[in-house]
Amino acid sequence: MKKIAISIGDINGVGLEIALKAHEEVSRLCHPVYCVDEKLLIEGAKLLNVKLPKELICRSVDLDINIEPSKVTRESGTYSYLSFLEAVKLCERGECDAVVTLPVHKEAWMKAGLKYKGHTDMLRDYFKRDAIMMLGCEKLYVPLFTEHIPLREVPSHIKKEKLTRFLLDLHKSIGGKRVAVLGLNPHAGDNGAIGDEEREIEQAIAQANGEIGDELFFGPVVPDVAFAPYFRDTVQYICAMYHDQGLAPLKALYFQESINVSLNLPIVRTSVDHGTAFDIAYKNKADTLSYINAVKAAIELSK
Repeated sequence: MKKIAISIGDINGVGLEIALKAHEEVSRLCHPVYCVDEKLLIEGAKLLNVKLPKELICRSVDLDINIEPSKVTRESGTYSYLSFLEAVKLCERGECDAVVTLPVHKEAWMKAGLKYKGHTDMLRDYFKRDAIMMLGCEKLYVPLFTEHIPLREVPSHIKKEKLTRFLLDLHKSIGGKRVAVLGLNPHAGDNGAIGDEEREIEQAIAQANGEIGDELFFGPVVPDVAFAPYFRDTVQYICAMYHDQGLAPLKALYFQESINVSLNLPIVRTSVDHGTAFDIAYKNKADTLSYINAVKAAIELSK
């Protein structure tokens, strides 16, 4: 079985609970290696009033810390980052086959003085590669052209050269799949009546298809119809121009089962498609489906 490095996420959120609850099922799929100190697993199990699973394989993180349920702290931000870094290094060294990440808290990372807004930012910097964030499930995947940037900055990023590179990198990562590329503006610009960013998108699609030698990308597709049943039944991949354009409808449709996948990297990394859920932390309410799906995807992608 594959060895999967598990980055524990923010210990004050639901990550540790999910890891403990799902351990038995995950252990039937792979050999999980938890990047967390065993004493924190013991502490978490006591808070949850559950038995600690036997034969857990852990890799210690060099930071002395205690769990503070639902609190945003500098220490928990630092710990979640160090856990993630250890998981990445395990894959780099060939000791594990893939990384699965549990959720971190962006404010905690900010308090810890980290310059990254999340896992994908860190991976992009660490490997000096244009990592692609893609979320979804087998029914629908949504790669994001821009991610965690202010909405007002999105139009300035939509340039032919940059989008063409993105589409070609996406093609290399997912193979010969057809991809609907969304427009930015309402009605996909209405031929320039409501904005002209779609001209750049059209040109990028044409150039990417030309270099591939096949009409795999199409659009710009009108965003407000792309997620309607009659359209999404015809395509598995919908490329969004910005975060909420793609993820708001995706999560409305498939929130519990969706995962996050980092593409265009030398390692395999998948993640849950939800946050730290401080409102239910250590209340035995966390759902494990996204995590299980992320583990399954990591195993499949690392074959």
